[in-house]
Amino acid sequence: MIDKENLEKQIVTVLKTCFDPEIPVDIYELGLIYEIKVDDEANAYLKMTLTSPACPVAGSLPGEVEEKVKTVKGLNQVVLDLVWDPPWHQDLMSEEAKLQLGFL
Repeated sequence: MIDKENLEKQIVTVLKTCFDPEIPVDIYELGLIYEIKVDDEANAYLKMTLTSPACPVAGSLPGEVEEKVKTVKGLNQVVLDLVWDPPWHQDLMSEEAKLQLGFL
């Protein structure tokens, strides 16, 4: 039986190693990850956004994220869906990210 909760935790751990190069906070704490799902066949689906469509890493960051998530042992396929709706805004950041960036 697949431990989906454990796989999702491992995915979050990996996501916390991915950074937007312009902002010194990982993409998970920035609120760029909208959804993480692991299905019964151990396939992962992630829905993410970027701070803006004009983000300089729009062409590279999603691929980097997908490749890093693929390193999680026990996962089969990884599908990353880059979305723009709803648009990212500062309220999506964790308290930790807001504190680190001086918003609190």
